[in-house]
Amino acid sequence: MPGPPVHCPRPRDLRRGAALTLAFLAAVTVGAGTGCWGAGEAAPRSPADTRPAAAAAEVPRDGPPTADRDAVARAVAEAVAGGRSGKRAAEEEVSRSGDRWGAVYDPDEYAAFTEDLDGHWTGVGVWAGRRRDGRIEVDRVQPASPAARAGLRAGDLLLDVDGRAVTGCSVAEVVAMLRGTAGTPVVLRVGRDGVERTETVRREELSADPVTVRRLTDGTTVIKVASFTRGSGDRVRDAVRAAPPGAGVLLDLRGNPGGLVAEAVTAASAFLDGGLVATYDVRGSERALYAEPGGDTARPLVALVDGGTMSAAELVTGALQDRGRAVTVGTHTFGKGAVQMPTRLPDGSVAELTVGTYRTPEGRSIDGNGIAPDLTAGDGVEDRARRVLGGLGVGP
Repeated sequence: MPGPPVHCPRPRDLRRGAALTLAFLAAVTVGAGTGCWGAGEAAPRSPADTRPAAAAAEVPRDGPPTADRDAVARAVAEAVAGGRSGKRAAEEEVSRSGDRWGAVYDPDEYAAFTEDLDGHWTGVGVWAGRRRDGRIEVDRVQPASPAARAGLRAGDLLLDVDGRAVTGCSVAEVVAMLRGTAGTPVVLRVGRDGVERTETVRREELSADPVTVRRLTDGTTVIKVASFTRGSGDRVRDAVRAAPPGAGVLLDLRGNPGGLVAEAVTAASAFLDGGLVATYDVRGSERALYAEPGGDTARPLVALVDGGTMSAAELVTGALQDRGRAVTVGTHTFGKGAVQMPTRLPDGSVAELTVGTYRTPEGRSIDGNGIAPDLTAGDGVEDRARRVLGGLGVGP
């Protein structure tokens, strides 16, 4: 039988899988809303690194709808004074505003959302996403994790966590339920092909490698970036420096839901010698992100992208494409580029409200648009990318 419901926000018409955030925490964030968190219940973020920022300039506010932070704070204060839930009042205010990426977190949820920046966390090893109908779906399962040993797999519906129904919950709330102390049990009711079952799993200390590197027989280096967690930018840069002289690189950003903006900028810097990576606006004030000097600008480069390439990964894709540094191969990217700022509310919860969007060096807005690859390829995309790399002077 389904467990008793917990209060969760009314399902909103959000794209499934809006994920790891581009973070300018304490200054500006590119937020996630109610989407998929990677790293098995972790949503990595960190303080901003926006150096060197361009001088502020007024730009038109033509971005997505946003909630008014003062109105949200007033709604919370009134709710708390009346003995009602401040978080629920904030969620209702954000929902009315039409801010599709706006999100509200209680203190525990926000703590979970901002920790585990090094790719380590305690959980069961699932990546969760929310469907348009509010149901929670397993996006991926960490190999050798408690969830994997229990037989969970991508596409399963997560129905209850410890007897509490999760349909209609935000991913942040589900993540908070799945997290806990290593060794403690959590009871999951899952559905697959219309059949429901219950599994009891024990939380474990888990980790994921955000960057994997392999060398092909022709000398090509394949750098797969699963997410931009702490240290991933340096890992990309080190892999490029270690590649054989003159050999090409395949930068695989498929399925990368984003991550820390500072790491994304560092990764882009591995292939650029300074210059603009992206601009973003915060309540009408335009700012900029620049690559570090000294990157490899000569090595042939192909970037692989798909519909799971989001947020910070789109920032890197757009910079390499606009700067003429890489040929992009794959399918259209997700289109997540809303800039958000965190606001601490009177009850201690946090609202992240949209304040603008980020743009590629040529001024393209990614939010809602995504990036079209230079060459479209579905099945066999890596083989196609290798042939393209060969046409650039490297490969079989």
